[in-house]
Amino acid sequence: MTDTEHLDGGDAAVAALTAAGADHIFCASGSEWAPVWESLARHHRDGLPCPGYLDLTHETVAVGMATGYGLITRRPQGVLLHAAPGLLQGSMAVHGALLAGVPMVVASSESATYGDGPGKDPGGQWYRNLSIVGGPHGVASPFTKWSNEAASVHTLPTMITRAAELAWRAPAGPAYLNIPLEILLEEWDGREAKPVVPPGSTHSSPEEADAVAQLIREAVNPVIVTETSGRESGGWEALVAFAEAWNIPVVEPDSAVCGNFPRTHPLHAGSDIGPWMDEADLILLVNCRAPFYPPSRRPSKARIVVIDEVPQRPHITYQVLFADRYLEGNVANSLRQLAKRAKDLDAAAVTARRAAQEERHAGERAAIAAAEAKAAEAAGGIDPVMVAATLRRLLDGEDAIVVDETITHSRIVKRHLRNDAPDSYFYVQGGLGQGMAVALGVKLAARERPVVLTIGDGAFTYNPVIPSYDASRAYELPLLIVVFNNRVYKSMNLNHRRFYPDGAAAGTGEWLGTDLHRLPRLASFAEPFGMHTETVDAPDALAPALERALKAVAEGTTAVVDVLVTR
Repeated sequence: MTDTEHLDGGDAAVAALTAAGADHIFCASGSEWAPVWESLARHHRDGLPCPGYLDLTHETVAVGMATGYGLITRRPQGVLLHAAPGLLQGSMAVHGALLAGVPMVVASSESATYGDGPGKDPGGQWYRNLSIVGGPHGVASPFTKWSNEAASVHTLPTMITRAAELAWRAPAGPAYLNIPLEILLEEWDGREAKPVVPPGSTHSSPEEADAVAQLIREAVNPVIVTETSGRESGGWEALVAFAEAWNIPVVEPDSAVCGNFPRTHPLHAGSDIGPWMDEADLILLVNCRAPFYPPSRRPSKARIVVIDEVPQRPHITYQVLFADRYLEGNVANSLRQLAKRAKDLDAAAVTARRAAQEERHAGERAAIAAAEAKAAEAAGGIDPVMVAATLRRLLDGEDAIVVDETITHSRIVKRHLRNDAPDSYFYVQGGLGQGMAVALGVKLAARERPVVLTIGDGAFTYNPVIPSYDASRAYELPLLIVVFNNRVYKSMNLNHRRFYPDGAAAGTGEWLGTDLHRLPRLASFAEPFGMHTETVDAPDALAPALERALKAVAEGTTAVVDVLVTR
C-alpha cells in the first residue's frame, strides 16, 4: 500500500470474506462496489491473498453460480448484488439457494445519507430510485436464513463473519447483509478478521441410536425414504452402508433434489412411495422434507423414524412428518451408528424382504428396458426417453454431473440416467430460470468433470441465456446443454386439462398460456459466442449430435443440443 492509500470498508469486506474461506466473490456489478473493486485491485497488485472475483452480468447468474459451486464444495461463498433492485432481481435464485441448502453470504447496499452527510457523495440515484422503505434487509428476510444491516465499518468484518457462520450451519442456506455505501467508503482501522472454521458436528446419543436400531430389528417390512441425504458430506456413502447392513430398500421420491443412492443398486426401490403406504411397518425418513402428499396421507400401519439434523425446516411453510421418533444430529454419523448396530437380525425376515426387493428391482430394470425399446422403435420423432437413455450411454464412465431443470421430463431424466455416484445429479430448486447458472457454478467447482444441463424449452426461455453464455466463455466453463424441446409449456397444459377436462378449451382447442412454437431456433442464441450448436429432430441423428457436442465440450466449448421431442 502506498503512503496516500487508506483502508476503507471495501478492504474490510474483502478481508472478512477471505477469512471466511470464500474461494470466490460472485458479483453482479453495482456502483456501490467500487470500494471492494479497489481493494481487490490492491490485493492483486501487491500479491496478497483474496477470493477470486467473477464479474457477471446478471443477478441470477451470480447467485446461481454460487449455488452450483456450493452444491459441490458445501462452503459459503460471497455474492454481491446491486442495491434493492439487484436483490429483487436475484431474489428467486437466493430463494432457490435456501431450498437447496447452500450456504452463501449475499450482500447489497443502500445509502445512509442520500448526499446530506459528510464525506464522498454517494450519488443522487440512491435518493431518487435505488433505496427501499425499511432497507433491503427487510426485503431479504423471507427468503434467507438471516438478514441484517452492517451499521458501522468497525462491525462490518464481524457481521460478515457472523453471516458466513450462520449460513454454514444446519440447515445451511443464504444469509444476507445490507452494507450501506457510506460504510464501504468509511476509513477502516485494518483490524485482523478472525478466520471462520467449519461448524462443529452434533450427534445423536448412543441410547437414541440403540432405540432406533431396535425398531429396525423388530420390523418385518421397513423402507428408507430420502430426498437430500446425498447433499450432506458423506451422506451418500453412509446411506449405502446403512441400507446394506440392514438390507432395507431405499425409495427416492419425485421430490428428491439430488442423487442420494445408486439407482443401479439392488436395494434401490424406485421413486414411488405409494406401495409402501399400506405395506411398510417402519418408514425411515432420512433427510426427507415432505414425504407424504397430500400431507394428511398417513401410512396405515408404519411407525415413522425421522433421521435429520434439522427435521422441522423453518423455511417450509407447512410440513407434516408424522414422526414417532426423531434421530437428530449429523445424518451421516447417525446412519453410520445405525449400520454398526445391524446385529441379531431375523434371518427369515431379512431373506423375505431381500427376495421381494430383488423381484421389485428386476421388474424396474425390465420396465426401463421396455420403455427404452419402445422409444427406439417409435415413429415420427424423438421420444424423450431416448434422449435420456442416449445420454446415459454416452456419459458412462465419464464421471459426469447432471444438473436438471426439466419439469415434465424430470422423472424420465432421473429414471433413465440412473446416476450411481455421489454428487452426480442435482435438480434445480425454486422457480425456473436458474439452471444454466447453477450448472456453471457446478462446473467452476468441478472443472475436471463433464457437466451436463438437461433443460426444457420453457425453462430455457426463463434463463438469462446471454449473461450465462457470457460467463461460460469468459471463465472457460464449458457445458453440454441438452434442451428437451416439446414446443409447449406442457405442465401448464396438463393442469388445464386436469382441472377442466370438459371445459371450453377442451371443446375448442384454445389452450392459452402454453404454446412455444413461435420461439426461434433455441440453439442459435449460442452462435454469437462461437459455441457448438445442434438442432436434432430425427432419432438417427441424436447420438451423433450428442457425441459431437461432448467432443466440443471436452475441447473447451459450451455445446447446445436442441432436441425436438415428441412429447
